[in-house]
Amino acid sequence: MCGIIGISSNKPVSGNIINSLKKLEYRGYDSAGIATLFEGEIKEVKSEGRVDSLEQNFDLKNLKGNIGIGHVRWATHGVPNSVNAHPHSSHNVSVVHNGIIENSTILKKYLISKGHNFKSQTDTEVIVHLITENLKTSELEIAITKTLEQLHGSFALGIVFKEMPDLIVGARRGSPLAVGYGPNENYLGSDSYALKAMTNKITYLEDGEFCLIKKNQVLFFNEDGKKINKKILELSSDEANYEKGDFKHFMAKEIEEQPVTIKTGIKEYIDRTNSDINIYNFPWKISEINSITLIGCGTAYHSCLMSKYWFEELTQLDVSIDIASEFRYRKNRFKKDTLYIFVSQSGETADTYAALDLCNKNNMKTCAVVNVIESSIARDANFILPIHCGPEIGVASTKAFLGQILILYILVLKLGSLRNEITKEIYQEKIKDLQSLPSLIEKSLLIDNDIQAISSTFNDAKGSMFLGRGFSYPIALEGALKLKELSYVHAEGYPAGEMKHGPLALIEDGMPVVVLAPRDSYYKKTISNMQEVIARGAKVLLITNKSKDEIFSENIWETIEVENTNDDLLPFLLTIPLQKLAYYSALKKGYDIDKPRNLAKSVTVE
Repeated sequence: MCGIIGISSNKPVSGNIINSLKKLEYRGYDSAGIATLFEGEIKEVKSEGRVDSLEQNFDLKNLKGNIGIGHVRWATHGVPNSVNAHPHSSHNVSVVHNGIIENSTILKKYLISKGHNFKSQTDTEVIVHLITENLKTSELEIAITKTLEQLHGSFALGIVFKEMPDLIVGARRGSPLAVGYGPNENYLGSDSYALKAMTNKITYLEDGEFCLIKKNQVLFFNEDGKKINKKILELSSDEANYEKGDFKHFMAKEIEEQPVTIKTGIKEYIDRTNSDINIYNFPWKISEINSITLIGCGTAYHSCLMSKYWFEELTQLDVSIDIASEFRYRKNRFKKDTLYIFVSQSGETADTYAALDLCNKNNMKTCAVVNVIESSIARDANFILPIHCGPEIGVASTKAFLGQILILYILVLKLGSLRNEITKEIYQEKIKDLQSLPSLIEKSLLIDNDIQAISSTFNDAKGSMFLGRGFSYPIALEGALKLKELSYVHAEGYPAGEMKHGPLALIEDGMPVVVLAPRDSYYKKTISNMQEVIARGAKVLLITNKSKDEIFSENIWETIEVENTNDDLLPFLLTIPLQKLAYYSALKKGYDIDKPRNLAKSVTVE
């Protein structure tokens, strides 16, 4: 969480830094700031709120300099205000920081004893004064190495120095950081998205590394301070995916893009000629894998839960799922015959990356399901399955969720086939059904009028519930999460059969309850659970699939029908109305849909 940009150039940099910060706002947007070096002085401009507020700051017009750093913040230490905004500076050092310094309190006491004065409530300011202190007795590279050794926790750093007017130092531990290359200027950024407007040539720092960036030179060092060489990657230069186009919000665009992104994913993995799945570079023998552990956070965790149902339905593999922030701190019993699958849109989720790192240190088999193939999780996993969704800018994940469950479903089919647990006929039939999925999603998107009319009821209620059984239960969790994220309405997802074991006490007259009841093997049981909440006064929104059969229930408030397909694929279609419900609920409230409060897209802190 938080975004960093740094530029060393032969021309003024403040304009490009501001433009890059706007692109980074999905990483944090409660405050923003910029610092440049000009005529031997560090000049700062900082504002509470969005980059727009920073841009309107009168002092920004006078901010000159050919080298600078900028930051958008998602608060961890200290309230969001201009004092706590980054950069933080001493008389000779200025720092921007993503991450958390766990020993900041101890370091602060030490630095105060050395005569340093602190202005903010942040842990970041400790870094500023620690570097300043270390520079008193050491040359730059030694001072940087010493400072990094003293810091406990996670960080991505951008640092400029009063005495070195053409230099930016970048350093990474835990939080992502990239270097970009341009003519007569070079860049530092927390991800490639902020840099792509200026360059498509990128190098990623690994944990423990730092770099020295000048306008015409970049040097890299390992954690021992020894110079190292790094590869330069060339990224695609397609900027169209980073713009809203005719849509009011990125989220609206990303919801509507789902037929295309699902089609792209299917094309990448399905061999239509042979009716086969082309995961041919699997690095292990199938006989070496007897169990699966899926790990993720938030929406990615729901993707893991969804695939657990598919794994159990279509294979004999033992399957477990875990929330990454819990997995990394438990005493895990690692097994050599387990495949550990890590799911993350950004590929930089701190808890998920730490869980992957733990598995790698124990020499486990690791697989990444990610959207960003240059990300830390993608680079460090033994095997990568990209979801091919293109950039997802809206903080609340939509197309990436469908992309994740698509690739996980494809993996389930492939493993089931290789293990001879799915017959060839069923395998090819399911592949054929998959190829029809994009058009079914496209048709299921045509529900805007119905959803808009319903959304007001959810906004007016003090809470709501989302119920589902079997394949529909993970989708109920995801629907509730979307409403919470965007509309700030309390919403809970439950297994439909669990209602009678406590949550039924929350049902009261007029409470909106979403019931996911497709005509699958769970249908009649779910309808019975639905009657239980209707009998207690709930207003039920039933979401099911189209069928010639009548719905066996009365007193349903509203019904939305998605297209019909096989049971495995119905979760894709049931997701669509829930995404739109959250979107229109937030739209009616006038909330910032792409940047919901207190949240950020790439969660790079614990």
